[in-house]
Amino acid sequence: MTHHYRACVDSLRMAGRQIVIVNEPSAIKHVMATHHDIYERKSPQMRRALEYLLGDGLFISDGETWKRRRPLVADIVHKNRLPVFAPTMETVASAFAERWAMRASAETFDGLAEMAELTAEIIARTVFGSELGAQAARDVISGFTQYQRHVDSFNLGYFLGSDEGWPIWRSRGLRQGAAQVQKVIEAVVERHLAGAGDEGSMIQLLVRRREKNPELGLDVQALRNEAATIFMAGHETTASLLTWCWYCLANAPWAEAALHRELDSVLEGRAPRVDDVASLPYARAVIEETLRLYPPVPILSRQAGRADRLAHIDVEKGALVLVIPWLLHRASDLWEKPNHFMPERFLAAARPKPYSYVPFAIGPRICAGLTFGMTESILCLATLAQRFRVRLAPQAQVEPVCRLTLRPKAGLSIRVEPR
Repeated sequence: MTHHYRACVDSLRMAGRQIVIVNEPSAIKHVMATHHDIYERKSPQMRRALEYLLGDGLFISDGETWKRRRPLVADIVHKNRLPVFAPTMETVASAFAERWAMRASAETFDGLAEMAELTAEIIARTVFGSELGAQAARDVISGFTQYQRHVDSFNLGYFLGSDEGWPIWRSRGLRQGAAQVQKVIEAVVERHLAGAGDEGSMIQLLVRRREKNPELGLDVQALRNEAATIFMAGHETTASLLTWCWYCLANAPWAEAALHRELDSVLEGRAPRVDDVASLPYARAVIEETLRLYPPVPILSRQAGRADRLAHIDVEKGALVLVIPWLLHRASDLWEKPNHFMPERFLAAARPKPYSYVPFAIGPRICAGLTFGMTESILCLATLAQRFRVRLAPQAQVEPVCRLTLRPKAGLSIRVEPR
C-alpha cells in the first residue's frame, strides 16, 4: 500500500499538551534556523529516554552546556581530522569484506547485525582507541542494543502537564544495558586520564581539551557522556543507514548495476580508500537517497521554549514540535515519485529545495559528525559492493520500526554473492 503525503503545518492536542507538526520547508527553517533559540531544547520525550545513558551529552543537552560542548565535539569529528581516522575506516571495512568472502553464497544472516558490528568496530576504534579489545566492543554494542530494547520514549507526565516530563521507568534490563556501556567507557576514560590511552583517539582529544581548557568542566562523567554520545550517534545511525541501503539496492537492480559500474571504473580493482569518496558521486547519491526514504532518525522533536507564531498556528510555551523526515521526504509536492528509490535525483544540478531534506537535522543543531558519518557510509558501501551483490533472503519480512533509530523490526535477512 502506497501512502501519499504533502508538506504541511498542523496542530493537535494529546491530553493537555499541544503537538505541532512541522513538515513544510519555510516552517522548518523557522523552527530549526531562524528562531532556533525558541526551539533549542530536545523534547522531554527524547531527553528523559536518553538521560540515564548519555547524561548531559551533546545530543540531549541545551543551554550553556550545549554551547560549551558543541564546538568541542564538532572540532573532534571535523572533516579536517578525517586523515587521522581514515586508516581505521579502511582497515576495518576491508577486513569485513574478507569476512564476507568466507561466507557461502547460500548462507543467510542478519544484515542489520552485520552492519551494527561493522560500524561499531569503526567508531569504537576511533573513539576509544585500538586497545579497546573485541570483547569490550561487543559489550558496548550489546549494552546499547539492550538499552534501546527496554527504553520507552513515550513520557506520560509530559502530556499530563509537566514541561520536564517524568523520569522514565528504569527496568532491570535498561539499567543493565546502561551499566554495561558505562563500565567499558569509564575504564577507557580512566586509562586516557592516566596517560595510557591511544594517541589520536577521540577520547584522547577530549582529554587534551580538558587539560587545556579546565573551564569546560569535563570531569570523568562528562567525558564518559560525550564519548557515549559520539559512539551512539556514530554507530546506531550509520548501521541503520547501511542496512536500509542494502535493502534498497536489493530491490533496485538497475541502481545496483550503476553503482558497480562506477566502482569498477574509478577503483579499477583496488580496495577503496577514504580519498576515493569524492570520486564516487553515484555511491554518495545511493546513500543520500537511502537517507531520504529511511532517515535513521525519522522524527526530530523539539520543545517550544516560549510562545511563538508559526505559519497560521499559535505555538504554546512547552509545546511538542515535531519535524518528521519520514513524511517530509515523501511529500508529493516536494519530490518527484517520492516513494521510488531514485539515486539519480541527487546527481542533478538542482539540489533538493532548502529545508525539504533534513536527515541530519539542520541549523545550529545539525549533526556534528555529518561529514564523518557520510564518509564512513560511502566507504563501507563501496568496499562491500565492489566485491559482493547483496540479496534478500526469500523469507525476509521487512517492517520499519523506530526505537531510538529506524531499523527493520526483525532485522534484515540477506545473503551475499561474490561478483
